[in-house]
Amino acid sequence: MNEMSNRITDCRIRPVMAPLEMPHKTASGTLEAAPLVLIDVIADDGIVGSTYIFAYTPAALEPLAALSKNIASSLVGETAEPGAVSALLDARFRLLGNQGLVAMAISGIDMALWDAAAKRKEKPLYELLGGKSDPVRVYDSLGQMGPDETARVVEASLERGFRAFKIKAGHPDPKTDVAVVRSIRDVAGKDVWVAADFNQAFGVDEAVRRMSMLDEEGLAWIEEPVQASDYQGHATVRSAIRTPVQTGENWWGMPDMRNAVAAKASDLAMPDVMKIGGVSGWREAASLANEVSLPVASHLFVEISAHLLNATPTAMILEWFDIAGTIITCTPEIADGFAIPSQTPGAGILWDESAIEKIIA
Repeated sequence: MNEMSNRITDCRIRPVMAPLEMPHKTASGTLEAAPLVLIDVIADDGIVGSTYIFAYTPAALEPLAALSKNIASSLVGETAEPGAVSALLDARFRLLGNQGLVAMAISGIDMALWDAAAKRKEKPLYELLGGKSDPVRVYDSLGQMGPDETARVVEASLERGFRAFKIKAGHPDPKTDVAVVRSIRDVAGKDVWVAADFNQAFGVDEAVRRMSMLDEEGLAWIEEPVQASDYQGHATVRSAIRTPVQTGENWWGMPDMRNAVAAKASDLAMPDVMKIGGVSGWREAASLANEVSLPVASHLFVEISAHLLNATPTAMILEWFDIAGTIITCTPEIADGFAIPSQTPGAGILWDESAIEKIIA
């Protein structure tokens, strides 16, 4: 049976609030559980492709799950080949547009189908994509905390095997951001890799002022200092400071990435597999990043992102914010600053059904 003869026969969509192993503090509050939609797509050869997508807020969880189910159910009888399904859904949603919840649902289905495709070939996803099995450099993505609490969290993170760190910055007093960076270096060493994420907090002038204060701190990057869609604003900030600028987690597909690249908005690229268009979209993003020599970091989705980076020519580093680790049985291992992708066929998404049963509605 060849790939094109495999047909989608069923799907299973489950909304859950997955507890985090530790609360994640941000400027807008503390995240204690992740609103996730679990997706399983079943083909007529018995292969099940699995993944999850992140609703960001509980208010979007049920609508995202319902939309995912509607789209996946409409594919019953269609080929299970990811490229063909991607083209089909692109045509179906051309008038509505492929952004927001629609893009998230379509990306989730694409991710599940690529998981199934790798399982069908009995290969880890990175191998199916032409990548290698190398460990991937990783950083621990920390919440927004003061210097003392950050130091304590970094000490624990070092014990877990991390050697690089990113903070949620943008405290009311910009001097606190500087103090937090220095607290990490006091614990982990003066040459430790540190980045800072501002989550679109400022206008251009304020961003330039604040980012200039961090220019002496040797950061790997400052992330989204202004509104994500303000490519020219990012370019302005980038031209005014010495620290590299990072954007990309909020690119909705390749059009946004191309616009950002054209505006020279960023020194680096951070596509989010759910927003960029799933594995199919990531492959296009990796190709463009290679063409324009942009180093690539990932955003969330640690299991599949470890595979994708191993198939990305300009791969830089994996973000570790494990939003599904409490409901998955085989998250990547962390050892001395590197993450080791799953070696099992597929993307490494194996549900812990006993854990899911306790939290599912």
